Amino acid sequence: MGDKNIQVGPDPLTFGQVVAAARHGARVELSDTALAAIEASRAHIEELAARPTPVYGVSTGFGALANRHIAPELRAQLQLNIVRSHAAGSGPEVEREVVRGLMLLRLRTLATGRTGVQPATARALAALLNAGITPVVHEHGSLGCSGDLAPLAHVALALIGEGDVRDARGDLRPAAEALAEAGLAPVTLAAKEGLALLNGTDGMLGMLVLAIHDLHHLLKHADLAAAMSVEALLGTDRVFAADLQDLRPHPGQAASAANLRALLAGSGIMESHRGPEDTRVQDAYSLRCTPQVHGAARDTLAHAELVAGRELASAVDNPVVLPDGRVESNGNFHGAPVAYVLDFLAIPAADVASMAERRTDRMLDKARSFGLPPFLAGDPGVDSGLMIAQYTQAAIVSELKRRAVPSSADSIPSSAMQEDHVSMGWNAARKLRRSVDGLAQVVAVELMTAARALDLRTPLRPGPATSAVVAALREHVPGPGPDRHLAPEIAATTALVRDGSLLAAAESVTGPLS
Repeated sequence: MGDKNIQVGPDPLTFGQVVAAARHGARVELSDTALAAIEASRAHIEELAARPTPVYGVSTGFGALANRHIAPELRAQLQLNIVRSHAAGSGPEVEREVVRGLMLLRLRTLATGRTGVQPATARALAALLNAGITPVVHEHGSLGCSGDLAPLAHVALALIGEGDVRDARGDLRPAAEALAEAGLAPVTLAAKEGLALLNGTDGMLGMLVLAIHDLHHLLKHADLAAAMSVEALLGTDRVFAADLQDLRPHPGQAASAANLRALLAGSGIMESHRGPEDTRVQDAYSLRCTPQVHGAARDTLAHAELVAGRELASAVDNPVVLPDGRVESNGNFHGAPVAYVLDFLAIPAADVASMAERRTDRMLDKARSFGLPPFLAGDPGVDSGLMIAQYTQAAIVSELKRRAVPSSADSIPSSAMQEDHVSMGWNAARKLRRSVDGLAQVVAVELMTAARALDLRTPLRPGPATSAVVAALREHVPGPGPDRHLAPEIAATTALVRDGSLLAAAESVTGPLS
Protein backbone atom coordinates (compact mmCIF):
# COMPACT_ATOMS: atom_id res chain seq x y z
CA MET A 1 0.00 0.00 0.00
CA GLY A 2 3.02 2.27 0.44
CA ASP A 3 2.40 5.65 2.02
CA LYS A 4 -1.10 6.02 0.60
CA ASN A 5 -3.84 6.57 3.17
CA ILE A 6 -6.71 4.12 3.46
CA GLN A 7 -9.79 5.81 2.02
CA VAL A 8 -12.75 5.33 4.33
CA GLY A 9 -16.13 5.84 2.73
CA PRO A 10 -19.48 4.13 2.16
CA ASP A 11 -17.85 1.20 0.35
CA PRO A 12 -16.70 -1.78 2.44
CA LEU A 13 -13.16 -1.89 3.73
CA THR A 14 -11.08 -4.89 2.69
CA PHE A 15 -9.64 -7.42 5.11
CA GLY A 16 -6.17 -6.17 4.22
CA GLN A 17 -7.09 -2.57 5.01
CA VAL A 18 -8.44 -3.53 8.43
CA VAL A 19 -5.26 -5.45 9.26
CA ALA A 20 -3.06 -2.62 7.92
CA ALA A 21 -4.73 0.05 10.05
CA ALA A 22 -5.30 -2.07 13.16
CA ARG A 23 -2.02 -3.94 13.36
CA HIS A 24 0.43 -1.88 11.33
CA GLY A 25 -0.72 1.67 12.00
CA ALA A 26 -1.71 2.61 8.44
CA ARG A 27 -3.19 6.09 8.15
CA VAL A 28 -6.82 6.69 7.21
CA GLU A 29 -8.69 9.42 5.37
CA LEU A 30 -12.39 10.11 4.92
CA SER A 31 -13.34 10.17 1.26
CA ASP A 32 -15.18 13.08 -0.35
CA THR A 33 -18.16 10.77 -0.87
CA ALA A 34 -18.19 9.96 2.83
CA LEU A 35 -18.10 13.60 3.88
CA ALA A 36 -20.97 14.47 1.52
CA ALA A 37 -23.07 11.59 2.88
CA ILE A 38 -22.30 12.58 6.48
CA GLU A 39 -23.25 16.20 5.87
CA ALA A 40 -26.56 15.23 4.24
CA SER A 41 -27.66 12.92 7.04
CA ARG A 42 -26.53 15.38 9.71
CA ALA A 43 -28.72 18.10 8.22
CA HIS A 44 -31.68 15.77 8.45
CA ILE A 45 -30.95 14.89 12.10
CA GLU A 46 -30.82 18.56 13.01
CA GLU A 47 -34.17 19.14 11.33
CA LEU A 48 -35.70 16.23 13.25
CA ALA A 49 -34.22 17.46 16.52
CA ALA A 50 -36.08 20.75 16.06
CA ARG A 51 -39.47 19.02 15.80
CA PRO A 52 -41.73 18.58 18.85
CA THR A 53 -42.35 14.88 18.01
CA PRO A 54 -39.94 12.54 19.90
CA VAL A 55 -37.43 10.62 17.77
CA TYR A 56 -35.54 7.74 19.43
CA GLY A 57 -31.91 8.56 20.12
CA VAL A 58 -32.33 12.13 18.89
CA SER A 59 -34.74 13.59 21.40
CA THR A 60 -35.37 10.65 23.76
CA GLY A 61 -33.53 8.60 26.33
CA PHE A 62 -32.01 5.22 25.51
CA GLY A 63 -32.83 1.56 26.03
CA ALA A 64 -35.44 1.09 28.73
CA LEU A 65 -35.50 4.90 29.17
CA ALA A 66 -36.53 5.54 25.55
CA ASN A 67 -40.02 6.69 26.55
CA ARG A 68 -38.76 9.98 28.00
CA HIS A 69 -38.78 12.99 25.69
CA ILE A 70 -35.66 15.09 26.33
CA ALA A 71 -35.99 18.88 26.25
CA PRO A 72 -33.66 20.66 23.77
CA GLU A 73 -31.65 22.35 26.50
CA LEU A 74 -30.75 18.93 28.00
CA ARG A 75 -29.73 17.14 24.80
CA ALA A 76 -26.06 18.10 24.82
CA GLN A 77 -25.88 16.78 28.39
CA LEU A 78 -27.71 13.63 27.26
CA GLN A 79 -24.95 12.86 24.73
CA LEU A 80 -22.21 13.40 27.31
CA ASN A 81 -24.08 11.28 29.81
CA ILE A 82 -24.47 8.29 27.51
CA VAL A 83 -20.74 8.26 26.77
CA ARG A 84 -19.71 8.67 30.40
CA SER A 85 -22.19 6.17 31.81
CA HIS A 86 -21.56 3.52 29.14
CA ALA A 87 -17.77 3.72 29.55
CA ALA A 88 -18.12 1.14 32.31
CA GLY A 89 -15.59 -1.50 31.27
CA SER A 90 -13.36 -3.27 33.74
CA GLY A 91 -10.43 -5.63 33.81
CA PRO A 92 -7.22 -5.61 31.78
CA GLU A 93 -6.65 -3.36 28.78
CA VAL A 94 -7.30 -5.01 25.45
CA GLU A 95 -4.64 -4.96 22.77
CA ARG A 96 -3.82 -1.87 20.73
CA GLU A 97 -4.68 -3.59 17.44
CA VAL A 98 -8.13 -4.51 18.75
CA VAL A 99 -8.89 -0.91 19.75
CA ARG A 100 -7.59 0.45 16.45
CA GLY A 101 -9.68 -2.07 14.54
CA LEU A 102 -12.74 -1.07 16.54
CA MET A 103 -12.07 2.63 15.84
CA LEU A 104 -11.57 2.07 12.12
CA LEU A 105 -14.76 0.06 11.72
CA ARG A 106 -16.82 2.60 13.67
CA LEU A 107 -15.37 5.31 11.43
CA ARG A 108 -16.41 3.34 8.36
CA THR A 109 -20.01 3.12 9.62
CA LEU A 110 -20.00 6.86 10.29
CA ALA A 111 -18.73 7.29 6.71
CA THR A 112 -21.83 5.61 5.28
CA GLY A 113 -23.95 8.62 6.18
CA ARG A 114 -26.47 6.40 7.93
CA THR A 115 -25.69 7.51 11.50
CA GLY A 116 -26.29 11.28 11.46
CA VAL A 117 -23.06 12.45 13.10
CA GLN A 118 -21.39 15.78 12.40
CA PRO A 119 -18.55 15.73 9.85
CA ALA A 120 -16.28 17.14 12.57
CA THR A 121 -16.93 14.10 14.76
CA ALA A 122 -15.99 11.65 12.02
CA ARG A 123 -12.87 13.69 11.23
CA ALA A 124 -11.91 13.67 14.91
CA LEU A 125 -12.08 9.87 15.03
CA ALA A 126 -9.88 9.63 11.93
CA ALA A 127 -7.43 12.10 13.49
CA LEU A 128 -7.25 10.03 16.68
CA LEU A 129 -6.26 6.98 14.63
CA ASN A 130 -3.68 8.91 12.63
CA ALA A 131 -2.14 10.40 15.77
CA GLY A 132 -1.56 6.89 17.12
CA ILE A 133 -3.64 7.67 20.20
CA THR A 134 -5.33 4.51 21.50
CA PRO A 135 -8.12 4.85 24.08
CA VAL A 136 -7.92 2.45 27.00
CA VAL A 137 -10.60 -0.21 26.44
CA HIS A 138 -11.15 -2.91 29.04
CA GLU A 139 -11.62 -6.65 28.71
CA HIS A 140 -15.11 -6.81 30.23
CA GLY A 141 -18.21 -4.77 29.47
CA SER A 142 -19.68 -5.77 26.10
CA LEU A 143 -22.64 -8.13 25.71
CA GLY A 144 -22.37 -7.93 21.93
CA CYS A 145 -25.85 -6.51 21.57
CA SER A 146 -26.64 -2.87 21.02
CA GLY A 147 -23.16 -3.46 19.69
CA ASP A 148 -19.97 -3.33 21.73
CA LEU A 149 -21.33 -0.55 23.90
CA ALA A 150 -18.78 -0.26 26.69
CA PRO A 151 -15.68 -0.67 24.48
CA LEU A 152 -16.96 1.91 22.01
CA ALA A 153 -17.93 4.24 24.86
CA HIS A 154 -14.31 4.26 26.07
CA VAL A 155 -13.27 5.38 22.57
CA ALA A 156 -15.95 8.08 22.53
CA LEU A 157 -14.80 9.17 25.99
CA ALA A 158 -11.34 9.87 24.57
CA LEU A 159 -12.89 11.85 21.71
CA ILE A 160 -14.49 14.23 24.20
CA GLY A 161 -11.17 14.56 26.03
CA GLU A 162 -11.94 12.35 29.03
CA GLY A 163 -10.60 9.05 30.35
CA ASP A 164 -7.21 7.51 29.64
CA VAL A 165 -5.36 6.71 26.43
CA ARG A 166 -2.06 5.30 25.25
CA ASP A 167 -0.15 7.83 23.19
CA ALA A 168 1.86 6.97 20.07
CA ARG A 169 4.78 5.90 22.30
CA GLY A 170 2.52 3.58 24.30
CA ASP A 171 2.58 5.74 27.43
CA LEU A 172 -0.57 5.91 29.57
CA ARG A 173 -1.88 9.49 29.58
CA PRO A 174 -5.06 11.42 30.36
CA ALA A 175 -6.93 11.83 27.07
CA ALA A 176 -7.08 15.63 27.32
CA GLU A 177 -3.31 15.84 27.69
CA ALA A 178 -2.60 13.47 24.76
CA LEU A 179 -5.08 15.26 22.50
CA ALA A 180 -3.55 18.63 23.29
CA GLU A 181 -0.04 17.36 22.61
CA ALA A 182 -1.20 16.02 19.22
CA GLY A 183 -2.93 19.30 18.36
CA LEU A 184 -6.41 17.79 18.51
CA ALA A 185 -9.45 19.44 20.09
CA PRO A 186 -12.03 17.45 22.08
CA VAL A 187 -15.32 16.86 20.27
CA THR A 188 -18.49 18.64 21.39
CA LEU A 189 -21.25 16.10 20.87
CA ALA A 190 -24.61 17.12 19.42
CA ALA A 191 -27.96 15.30 19.17
CA LYS A 192 -27.74 11.59 18.27
CA GLU A 193 -23.92 11.51 18.27
CA GLY A 194 -23.31 9.74 21.57
CA LEU A 195 -25.49 6.87 20.45
CA ALA A 196 -23.94 6.78 16.97
CA LEU A 197 -20.45 6.39 18.44
CA LEU A 198 -21.48 3.48 20.67
CA ASN A 199 -23.89 1.29 18.73
CA GLY A 200 -21.86 -1.11 16.57
CA THR A 201 -20.41 -4.60 16.28
CA ASP A 202 -17.02 -3.06 15.55
CA GLY A 203 -14.97 -4.67 18.31
CA MET A 204 -16.06 -8.23 17.62
CA LEU A 205 -15.82 -7.69 13.85
CA GLY A 206 -12.30 -6.27 14.09
CA MET A 207 -11.19 -9.26 16.16
CA LEU A 208 -12.85 -11.60 13.65
CA VAL A 209 -10.98 -10.04 10.72
CA LEU A 210 -7.66 -10.27 12.57
CA ALA A 211 -8.35 -13.90 13.53
CA ILE A 212 -9.24 -14.82 9.94
CA HIS A 213 -6.00 -13.25 8.74
CA ASP A 214 -3.96 -15.15 11.35
CA LEU A 215 -5.73 -18.48 10.81
CA HIS A 216 -5.04 -18.42 7.07
CA HIS A 217 -1.38 -18.10 8.00
CA LEU A 218 -1.46 -20.75 10.73
CA LEU A 219 -3.28 -23.38 8.68
CA LYS A 220 -0.45 -23.31 6.13
CA HIS A 221 1.98 -23.83 9.01
CA ALA A 222 -0.18 -26.69 10.30
CA ASP A 223 0.15 -28.40 6.89
CA LEU A 224 3.90 -27.76 6.99
CA ALA A 225 4.26 -29.26 10.47
CA ALA A 226 2.13 -32.26 9.50
CA ALA A 227 4.22 -32.94 6.39
CA MET A 228 7.41 -32.90 8.47
CA SER A 229 5.83 -35.24 11.02
CA VAL A 230 4.70 -37.67 8.29
CA GLU A 231 8.30 -37.80 7.05
CA ALA A 232 9.73 -38.12 10.56
CA LEU A 233 7.36 -41.01 11.40
CA LEU A 234 8.05 -42.85 8.13
CA GLY A 235 4.44 -42.33 7.10
CA THR A 236 3.06 -42.64 3.60
CA ASP A 237 2.10 -39.84 1.26
CA ARG A 238 -0.05 -42.13 -0.90
CA VAL A 239 -3.16 -41.20 1.10
CA PHE A 240 -2.79 -37.59 -0.01
CA ALA A 241 -3.15 -38.46 -3.70
CA ALA A 242 -5.50 -36.16 -5.62
CA ASP A 243 -7.73 -38.98 -6.92
CA LEU A 244 -8.38 -40.18 -3.35
CA GLN A 245 -9.14 -36.67 -2.17
CA ASP A 246 -11.50 -36.08 -5.11
CA LEU A 247 -13.77 -38.82 -3.75
CA ARG A 248 -14.78 -36.33 -1.05
CA PRO A 249 -14.84 -32.97 -2.81
CA HIS A 250 -14.47 -30.51 0.03
CA PRO A 251 -12.35 -27.60 -1.24
CA GLY A 252 -10.39 -27.18 1.99
CA GLN A 253 -9.47 -30.85 2.02
CA ALA A 254 -8.20 -30.63 -1.56
CA ALA A 255 -6.10 -27.58 -0.70
CA SER A 256 -4.52 -29.19 2.37
CA ALA A 257 -3.73 -32.42 0.50
CA ALA A 258 -2.16 -30.44 -2.34
CA ASN A 259 0.05 -28.66 0.18
CA LEU A 260 1.13 -31.95 1.72
CA ARG A 261 1.99 -33.41 -1.69
CA ALA A 262 4.05 -30.34 -2.57
CA LEU A 263 5.87 -30.35 0.76
CA LEU A 264 6.71 -34.06 0.59
CA ALA A 265 7.79 -34.11 -3.06
CA GLY A 266 11.29 -35.50 -3.57
CA SER A 267 11.64 -36.82 -0.02
CA GLY A 268 14.44 -39.33 0.38
CA ILE A 269 12.92 -40.48 3.66
CA MET A 270 9.63 -41.19 1.89
CA GLU A 271 11.37 -43.19 -0.82
CA SER A 272 13.33 -45.21 1.73
CA HIS A 273 10.33 -47.19 2.91
CA ARG A 274 8.20 -47.60 -0.18
CA GLY A 275 9.37 -51.15 -0.83
CA PRO A 276 7.72 -54.49 0.07
CA GLU A 277 9.64 -54.69 3.34
CA ASP A 278 7.34 -52.00 4.78
CA THR A 279 4.44 -54.14 6.03
CA ARG A 280 2.36 -51.37 7.62
CA VAL A 281 -1.09 -51.19 6.07
CA GLN A 282 -2.01 -47.65 7.11
CA ASP A 283 -0.89 -44.76 9.29
CA ALA A 284 -2.58 -43.45 12.42
CA TYR A 285 -5.43 -41.01 11.95
CA SER A 286 -3.33 -38.04 13.07
CA LEU A 287 -1.20 -38.58 9.95
CA ARG A 288 -3.61 -40.13 7.48
CA CYS A 289 -6.55 -37.81 8.13
CA THR A 290 -4.62 -34.53 8.12
CA PRO A 291 -6.28 -33.15 4.95
CA GLN A 292 -9.72 -33.97 6.28
CA VAL A 293 -9.17 -32.08 9.55
CA HIS A 294 -7.08 -29.23 8.21
CA GLY A 295 -9.44 -29.00 5.25
CA ALA A 296 -12.54 -28.77 7.42
CA ALA A 297 -10.80 -25.97 9.32
CA ARG A 298 -10.23 -24.17 6.01
CA ASP A 299 -13.86 -24.55 4.98
CA THR A 300 -15.04 -23.23 8.35
CA LEU A 301 -12.68 -20.31 7.88
CA ALA A 302 -14.14 -19.65 4.42
CA HIS A 303 -17.63 -19.44 5.94
CA ALA A 304 -16.40 -17.03 8.60
CA GLU A 305 -14.78 -14.92 5.89
CA LEU A 306 -18.09 -14.77 4.02
CA VAL A 307 -19.89 -13.52 7.14
CA ALA A 308 -17.15 -11.02 7.93
CA GLY A 309 -17.30 -9.68 4.37
CA ARG A 310 -21.02 -9.05 4.71
CA GLU A 311 -20.49 -7.34 8.05
CA LEU A 312 -17.78 -5.12 6.56
CA ALA A 313 -20.40 -3.95 4.06
CA SER A 314 -22.91 -3.14 6.83
CA ALA A 315 -23.89 0.12 8.49
CA VAL A 316 -24.68 -0.82 12.07
CA ASP A 317 -26.40 1.77 14.24
CA ASN A 318 -29.74 2.35 15.94
CA PRO A 319 -31.60 4.35 14.88
CA VAL A 320 -30.36 4.77 11.30
CA VAL A 321 -30.90 7.52 8.78
CA LEU A 322 -32.27 5.92 5.60
CA PRO A 323 -31.72 7.33 2.09
CA ASP A 324 -35.33 8.54 1.93
CA GLY A 325 -34.82 10.56 5.13
CA ARG A 326 -36.60 8.26 7.57
CA VAL A 327 -34.94 7.66 10.93
CA GLU A 328 -35.83 4.14 12.02
CA SER A 329 -35.07 1.90 14.97
CA ASN A 330 -33.82 -1.56 14.03
CA GLY A 331 -32.05 -4.64 15.36
CA ASN A 332 -28.99 -4.66 13.13
CA PHE A 333 -26.73 -4.08 16.12
CA HIS A 334 -27.34 -7.65 17.34
CA GLY A 335 -24.03 -9.47 17.16
CA ALA A 336 -25.33 -13.00 16.47
CA PRO A 337 -23.98 -13.33 12.89
CA VAL A 338 -20.49 -12.37 14.01
CA ALA A 339 -20.69 -14.17 17.36
CA TYR A 340 -21.58 -17.50 15.76
CA VAL A 341 -18.57 -17.56 13.44
CA LEU A 342 -16.25 -16.38 16.18
CA ASP A 343 -17.40 -19.42 18.13
CA PHE A 344 -17.19 -21.69 15.07
CA LEU A 345 -13.54 -20.79 14.52
CA ALA A 346 -12.57 -21.75 18.06
CA ILE A 347 -13.57 -25.35 17.26
CA PRO A 348 -11.12 -25.97 14.39
CA ALA A 349 -8.42 -23.99 16.23
CA ALA A 350 -8.75 -26.50 19.08
CA ASP A 351 -9.00 -29.52 16.80
CA VAL A 352 -6.07 -28.65 14.54
CA ALA A 353 -3.99 -28.07 17.67
CA SER A 354 -5.20 -31.37 19.13
CA MET A 355 -4.10 -33.26 16.02
CA ALA A 356 -0.70 -31.52 16.07
CA GLU A 357 -0.20 -32.55 19.68
CA ARG A 358 -1.01 -36.19 18.82
CA ARG A 359 1.59 -36.23 16.05
CA THR A 360 4.15 -34.70 18.42
CA ASP A 361 3.46 -37.31 21.07
CA ARG A 362 3.86 -40.08 18.50
CA MET A 363 7.34 -38.83 17.55
CA LEU A 364 8.37 -38.85 21.22
CA ASP A 365 7.08 -42.36 22.02
CA LYS A 366 9.67 -45.07 21.30
CA ALA A 367 6.88 -47.64 20.82
CA ARG A 368 5.28 -45.67 17.97
CA SER A 369 8.09 -43.64 16.37
CA PHE A 370 9.67 -46.40 14.27
CA GLY A 371 13.23 -46.19 15.52
CA LEU A 372 13.55 -42.70 16.96
CA PRO A 373 15.09 -42.41 20.44
CA PRO A 374 12.70 -41.91 23.38
CA PHE A 375 11.61 -38.27 23.56
CA LEU A 376 14.24 -37.55 20.89
CA ALA A 377 16.69 -37.30 23.80
CA GLY A 378 20.47 -37.21 23.38
CA ASP A 379 21.04 -39.77 26.15
CA PRO A 380 17.60 -41.08 27.18
CA GLY A 381 17.34 -41.31 30.95
CA VAL A 382 20.05 -38.78 31.56
CA ASP A 383 18.31 -36.45 29.10
CA SER A 384 14.54 -35.86 28.90
CA GLY A 385 14.70 -34.48 25.37
CA LEU A 386 11.43 -32.89 24.27
CA MET A 387 9.27 -34.71 26.83
CA ILE A 388 8.01 -31.56 28.52
CA ALA A 389 7.52 -29.65 25.29
CA GLN A 390 4.67 -32.07 24.64
CA TYR A 391 3.33 -31.33 28.14
CA THR A 392 3.22 -27.68 27.15
CA GLN A 393 1.28 -28.58 24.02
CA ALA A 394 -1.12 -30.73 26.03
CA ALA A 395 -1.75 -27.94 28.53
CA ILE A 396 -2.51 -25.48 25.73
CA VAL A 397 -4.73 -27.95 23.87
CA SER A 398 -6.74 -28.57 27.03
CA GLU A 399 -7.35 -24.83 27.29
CA LEU A 400 -8.29 -24.62 23.61
CA LYS A 401 -10.90 -27.34 24.05
CA ARG A 402 -12.47 -25.35 26.86
CA ARG A 403 -12.46 -22.22 24.70
CA ALA A 404 -14.28 -24.12 21.96
CA VAL A 405 -17.40 -24.02 24.15
CA PRO A 406 -19.58 -21.31 22.56
CA SER A 407 -20.20 -17.94 24.12
CA SER A 408 -23.04 -17.17 21.71
CA ALA A 409 -25.22 -19.90 23.20
CA ASP A 410 -25.41 -17.82 26.36
CA SER A 411 -27.56 -14.76 26.96
CA ILE A 412 -28.04 -12.64 30.07
CA PRO A 413 -30.91 -10.09 29.85
CA SER A 414 -30.07 -6.46 30.53
CA SER A 415 -31.52 -2.93 30.60
CA ALA A 416 -34.58 -3.85 32.67
CA MET A 417 -35.49 -6.61 30.16
CA GLN A 418 -35.59 -4.19 27.21
CA GLU A 419 -32.43 -5.85 25.90
CA ASP A 420 -33.52 -9.35 26.79
CA HIS A 421 -31.44 -11.40 24.34
CA VAL A 422 -27.78 -10.64 23.69
CA SER A 423 -25.07 -12.25 21.54
CA MET A 424 -21.99 -12.35 23.80
CA GLY A 425 -19.98 -11.86 20.60
CA TRP A 426 -17.29 -9.80 22.32
CA ASN A 427 -16.61 -12.71 24.69
CA ALA A 428 -16.50 -15.09 21.71
CA ALA A 429 -13.94 -12.82 20.07
CA ARG A 430 -11.79 -12.53 23.17
CA LYS A 431 -11.53 -16.28 23.60
CA LEU A 432 -10.87 -16.80 19.88
CA ARG A 433 -7.86 -14.49 20.11
CA ARG A 434 -6.46 -16.71 22.85
CA SER A 435 -7.26 -19.80 20.77
CA VAL A 436 -5.36 -18.42 17.78
CA ASP A 437 -2.40 -17.60 20.02
CA GLY A 438 -2.47 -21.11 21.51
CA LEU A 439 -2.65 -22.75 18.08
CA ALA A 440 0.49 -20.87 17.01
CA GLN A 441 2.39 -22.21 20.02
CA VAL A 442 1.19 -25.79 19.56
CA VAL A 443 2.12 -25.82 15.86
CA ALA A 444 5.53 -24.35 16.76
CA VAL A 445 6.24 -27.22 19.15
CA GLU A 446 5.30 -29.76 16.47
CA LEU A 447 7.62 -28.03 13.99
CA MET A 448 10.46 -28.00 16.50
CA THR A 449 9.90 -31.68 17.32
CA ALA A 450 9.59 -32.78 13.70
CA ALA A 451 12.75 -30.89 12.76
CA ARG A 452 14.70 -32.70 15.48
CA ALA A 453 13.24 -36.04 14.39
CA LEU A 454 14.22 -35.38 10.77
CA ASP A 455 17.77 -34.59 11.89
CA LEU A 456 17.81 -37.92 13.72
CA ARG A 457 16.82 -39.77 10.52
CA THR A 458 20.20 -38.89 8.98
CA PRO A 459 21.59 -40.20 6.62
CA LEU A 460 18.08 -40.37 5.17
CA ARG A 461 17.22 -36.97 3.73
CA PRO A 462 13.87 -35.16 3.91
CA GLY A 463 12.41 -33.46 0.85
CA PRO A 464 13.78 -30.17 -0.47
CA ALA A 465 10.93 -28.13 1.04
CA THR A 466 11.09 -29.61 4.52
CA SER A 467 14.91 -29.56 4.42
CA ALA A 468 14.70 -25.82 3.78
CA VAL A 469 12.46 -25.42 6.83
CA VAL A 470 14.85 -27.36 9.06
CA ALA A 471 17.74 -25.22 7.82
CA ALA A 472 15.79 -22.00 8.53
CA LEU A 473 14.92 -23.21 12.02
CA ARG A 474 18.52 -24.19 12.74
CA GLU A 475 19.57 -20.56 12.35
CA HIS A 476 17.69 -19.91 15.61
CA VAL A 477 17.22 -23.27 17.36
CA PRO A 478 20.01 -25.87 17.66
CA GLY A 479 19.55 -29.47 16.58
CA PRO A 480 19.62 -32.67 18.65
CA GLY A 481 21.95 -32.85 21.63
CA PRO A 482 22.09 -32.82 25.42
CA ASP A 483 19.25 -31.23 27.38
CA ARG A 484 19.13 -27.45 27.45
CA HIS A 485 16.70 -24.69 28.39
CA LEU A 486 13.71 -25.38 26.11
CA ALA A 487 11.45 -22.38 26.77
CA PRO A 488 13.54 -19.96 24.64
CA GLU A 489 13.57 -22.48 21.79
CA ILE A 490 9.78 -22.80 21.88
CA ALA A 491 9.50 -19.01 21.96
CA ALA A 492 11.92 -18.63 19.05
CA THR A 493 10.07 -21.21 16.95
CA THR A 494 6.74 -19.56 17.74
CA ALA A 495 8.16 -16.22 16.61
CA LEU A 496 9.28 -17.82 13.33
CA VAL A 497 5.76 -19.17 12.84
CA ARG A 498 4.23 -15.78 13.48
CA ASP A 499 6.57 -13.87 11.19
CA GLY A 500 6.32 -16.47 8.41
CA SER A 501 10.03 -17.27 8.15
CA LEU A 502 9.57 -21.05 8.15
CA LEU A 503 6.71 -20.90 5.68
CA ALA A 504 8.81 -18.68 3.42
CA ALA A 505 11.58 -21.28 3.50
CA ALA A 506 9.15 -23.99 2.39
CA GLU A 507 7.56 -21.83 -0.28
CA SER A 508 10.99 -20.98 -1.71
CA VAL A 509 10.88 -24.61 -2.91
CA THR A 510 7.17 -25.33 -3.43
CA GLY A 511 5.92 -21.94 -4.54
CA PRO A 512 2.90 -20.42 -2.75
CA LEU A 513 0.95 -22.94 -0.68
CA SER A 514 -2.86 -22.94 -0.63
